[in-house]
Amino acid sequence: MKNIRIAVDGPASSGKSTVAKIIAKNLGYTYLDTGAMYRCATYLALKNDLTDENVAMILQQLDEHPISFGRDIEGNQLVFLGDVDVTLAIRQNDITNNVSWISALPEIREELVAQQRRIAEKGAIIMDGRDIGTVVLPDAELKIFLIASVDERAERRYKENLEKGIPTDLETLKEEIAARDYKDSHRKVSPLKAADDAITFDTTGVNIEGVVNFIQEKAKKIIDKG
Repeated sequence: MKNIRIAVDGPASSGKSTVAKIIAKNLGYTYLDTGAMYRCATYLALKNDLTDENVAMILQQLDEHPISFGRDIEGNQLVFLGDVDVTLAIRQNDITNNVSWISALPEIREELVAQQRRIAEKGAIIMDGRDIGTVVLPDAELKIFLIASVDERAERRYKENLEKGIPTDLETLKEEIAARDYKDSHRKVSPLKAADDAITFDTTGVNIEGVVNFIQEKAKKIIDKG
């Protein structure tokens, strides 16, 4: 059997992380949450009152507080900055609403992409984000681009936030997601778009199991060929 690299891209709340985690578990692969890495950089920037004029200081913070991943006793992924668990902290609304400008900084992307590529070198990995198939892993054996309507994605994020105890207004969430889509797809550095050889899949009205099965079927064909 062949160990492959799977790139799953798409806009905010298109289901990337949820399905990537399940597929990683099913295939025995490593899951790398790239979005969490950019959220960590955003968390450090906001915590230290840093702006896009303080790139060197944000990079210094990333160096002093290295990003790592772990699991709790139930197998859920945990995110750390140094030895501090920031799993919930990086999902707060202020982080969500600021991550786009952090993601657009070339120096930050360069540093985090370098970290992601090092982790992916050995294969047997699934990675999700917005530019995995186009920039981070352009030679990934399988590239998937997930899309869904703004209304559906807002509903998903709304339910997630309520489950996590994060107070959220649905209409505001719709506006924020639409604004994030625009920012991500129009930024100069690594804009959100499907790779030329990616398989685009609209998840509107499709449950998680359906999306997982679709991607796993594609992955297993490639794995079995190897």
